[in-house]
Amino acid sequence: MGTFLIPDENNSFKELLSDDIFIDKTDFIAEIAGRIDRPNKLVAFTKPRRFGKTVTADMLSSFFSRGANAGSLFENRTIAGLFGEEKAKNENGQEITVKYRYTDRHLNKHHVICIDMNAVNGLFYRYLQNAPQKNGVTDLVDFLEYSVISEFKSIPEFRKILESNEIENTGLFKALIELNNAPELRARFIFIMDEWDLIYREYRDNETLQIKFIDMLKGLFKTGDGLACFSLAYLTGILPIKKYNSQSALNTFYEFNMLTPGNFAPWFGFTEEDVAGICRLPVCAFTQNVLREWYEGYKIQIFDRKTGGYKEVDVYNPNSVCRAVSRSECTGYWGDSSSDEEFIRLVNMNLDGIKDDILRMIAGDSVKFNFKSFKNDMVSIKNKNQVFSLMVCLGYLGCSGKDGTERLAYVPNKEIRESLSELVRDQPWFNSMPVIQRSEKLFQAIRSLDAAKTAEIIGDIHNSPYVSVIGYNKEEALVFCLISGLMWCAGSSYDSYRELPAGKGFADLVFVPKSGSDLPILITEFKRDYSAEDALNQIKKQDYAARYRKNGDDREVLLIGLNYSSETKEHQCVIEKM
Repeated sequence: MGTFLIPDENNSFKELLSDDIFIDKTDFIAEIAGRIDRPNKLVAFTKPRRFGKTVTADMLSSFFSRGANAGSLFENRTIAGLFGEEKAKNENGQEITVKYRYTDRHLNKHHVICIDMNAVNGLFYRYLQNAPQKNGVTDLVDFLEYSVISEFKSIPEFRKILESNEIENTGLFKALIELNNAPELRARFIFIMDEWDLIYREYRDNETLQIKFIDMLKGLFKTGDGLACFSLAYLTGILPIKKYNSQSALNTFYEFNMLTPGNFAPWFGFTEEDVAGICRLPVCAFTQNVLREWYEGYKIQIFDRKTGGYKEVDVYNPNSVCRAVSRSECTGYWGDSSSDEEFIRLVNMNLDGIKDDILRMIAGDSVKFNFKSFKNDMVSIKNKNQVFSLMVCLGYLGCSGKDGTERLAYVPNKEIRESLSELVRDQPWFNSMPVIQRSEKLFQAIRSLDAAKTAEIIGDIHNSPYVSVIGYNKEEALVFCLISGLMWCAGSSYDSYRELPAGKGFADLVFVPKSGSDLPILITEFKRDYSAEDALNQIKKQDYAARYRKNGDDREVLLIGLNYSSETKEHQCVIEKM
């Protein structure tokens, strides 16, 4: 019926249904509908941009709003076959459990207020430029209240109540209470707000507006009169709810986010099963391994009721997967100037030496952090822990861990790694960083066949505290050392391949120059507690270079044998040119 009040079904969810790629996540509706009129009816669900926040909010709006005619949108979807349960009494007064179908109980049966804060912000700018000022409307929060009340007054039975009680332009709290208290209405609403945190991101220096906004929400959702007006509230955004001191400003909400997802991990993005289904579609030209390398890596821990323990759910960026499949091109679809500027601002603050940590994570390291002190905004950033917490919320970092408030931060996938690599390479401090200079020295040592220097640098990397995370004595650590060591010097000029089929076996690690480059191919074999010569001989015996002699390929090939002795704690290297 209106932009915000009792909307119809014409939104992004309806558009998605006509797309070649549609993953049925309508079972999420059952998870949310099961909270209607229950103590846990207030939900805040926050995740990074381009992870489907808006389409999920629109899906809920289409399903619940009595202004929509969405029966055809949900027939043959998962939600159509799901049932809820409730307690009731039979004719003998005995308590029984009654099942009901969610579509029968809730499909297009509710008054819905669905607010897209991005839309409100855009309309407010237009209002300031074109419309005469309204009494009491001085800022974005006033305009939000004014817009919703205006739509209330477009409905005759609502207008009668509001005009008789002289509700002002910005009296949203009072308007809702009057509609709820009116005996002939007893109006109750499902409240959906998309991008709830827009004011904290776009007006992050306007503390007065932030406080006014949160005070409005607190009036609606932290008072008895306000809560009585709502059957359900669902907030979505990037940032969790703002904290003041150690307390959430809206602690009545059940929050689920990338740091603390609860049991909602399967709805934070595409799962392994979702992407496996996409890979079976005729429009998909990629294997799941390719999509996993590029767009997965958001590993979220959830509690498994069956086992009584935690399990890790792998989550893909849904927007990037869909765009890659639709365009038949795996590349970076992450770019967004405002968030990129935020990443650069955070890195350049260099709190607790964060520049070094970021470079190491891009190269493949993980770094511990604690999110307890994070205030859930972009301003109150005072240490590395808070920076990493914000970067996880923004989607630039993944995190893993299930106990307490400590997590392990890492760069989740190739898409993000390439995006962050490009961002940091443009910074004036990049070339002066020790890790970058070390990468250049390692590459030059390999190209000049300086095996001793190569072994020395690999030893420096191997002996760092970061490599010890993956096990100092494992051959895997050697592989990691060379990948991370060459990352910054060769990363933009080479493609690297682990366990590459070649000759009569599988080469441990191969660096192949990108098209048009005259750089040498690097074929590497790793050993532990053997010798560097054994590693080199395996490359020759298995003829790993055979695939590069085909079709007149005359590029230079360097064979690299590396060994680590767990007894002497020393590294050996031999390098030959073919």
